[in-house]
Amino acid sequence: MSRSLETQLPHIMAWFDTELGQELLQAERDTVERVVGALFGMHLAQFSVDSRITLYDSSPVTHCFSIIPKLGLGVDDNSIVADNTQIPLAHESVDVVLLHHALDFTDSPHQVLREASRILRPGGHVVIVGFNPVSSWGLYRLTKRKSNVPPWSGRFLSHKRLSDWLKLLELTELRQLSGYYRAPFTKAKWRSRFRLVESVARRLPGHTGAFSVLLARKDIAGMTPLRSGWGLRRLITLPVAEPTTRKSLRKVCEDR
Repeated sequence: MSRSLETQLPHIMAWFDTELGQELLQAERDTVERVVGALFGMHLAQFSVDSRITLYDSSPVTHCFSIIPKLGLGVDDNSIVADNTQIPLAHESVDVVLLHHALDFTDSPHQVLREASRILRPGGHVVIVGFNPVSSWGLYRLTKRKSNVPPWSGRFLSHKRLSDWLKLLELTELRQLSGYYRAPFTKAKWRSRFRLVESVARRLPGHTGAFSVLLARKDIAGMTPLRSGWGLRRLITLPVAEPTTRKSLRKVCEDR
């Protein structure tokens, strides 16, 4: 785990526990479910910054698990403790990778995305959830530039930068969604008073919500992606060196 994430982790988790953090998280769940619910395969890996949060509950993928930076109370048995820049999974072993703010809170966002691409099989999908700089939250963040408090300490990566990285990694962008248009005020009464901001943001062209969800597919030139379950495929091997509980992950590697 990077030093910056290690320092920020307690504050990130505390922020998601606030009323504002919970509102944003619920909006993210609703949006991600629309995307993940249509993706199939054998294995789904979520790169997390908050080990308590999973966004794959509605996924039809057979085996879903989280890659978390640190052990903690309430962590699901089906988790792997690892640095997001060095994932201990085999090449092309996962059908869906879900990045939940994993690019926002890291010293090396491009390396995290590279790892996601490395473990993704041809024809597999990556779903990126991150804070949106083209939003009222992005504007508010400009006033908090010197703040080390999440979420304003996050990177708020632009769509253009993410698109460029996806192209470099031979990932084809398929769809972009956005959500949560309320003003980023901690107190509910202030969020209610700024309903006009929410109304205007919803009507603006483009994607102007507080967060964005980007869906991309891993394509290899000259190859037709196989559907899940076809042919011979090498699957991932679990567990890793740091099991979460005494019911650590079992080895699921098998030849099909």
